[in-house]
Amino acid sequence: MKIERSQERDITIVALEGVIKLGESAQLFSAYLLDLLEEGVPAVLIDLSKIDHVDSTGLGELVGYLQRFTAQGRRLALLKPHERIMNLLKLTRLNDVFPIYDDKDEAVEALAEH
Repeated sequence: MKIERSQERDITIVALEGVIKLGESAQLFSAYLLDLLEEGVPAVLIDLSKIDHVDSTGLGELVGYLQRFTAQGRRLALLKPHERIMNLLKLTRLNDVFPIYDDKDEAVEALAEH
């Protein structure tokens, strides 16, 4: 998995490429999010547009970090999930839990307003 980081206003944008599944990719993703938590970033937007597969381990990492960010009064949102991932989020009803955006500018505005 490839991870790129950028910044817009006080929003950290994490662009992922590849798959998030049990093993090395989920561990790398988890460690990256933990680093962001420890850095104290106020908001993270996870760009999923180049991720076409997430297994239950990857979903578990996303949910766990959403809870950790929220507990600390910080924000975490998803950007442009692939259709397959969006269907999985709907099936598991996680689309009701995560803020999900199709437009980066809209996401940045929404996350910055809090």
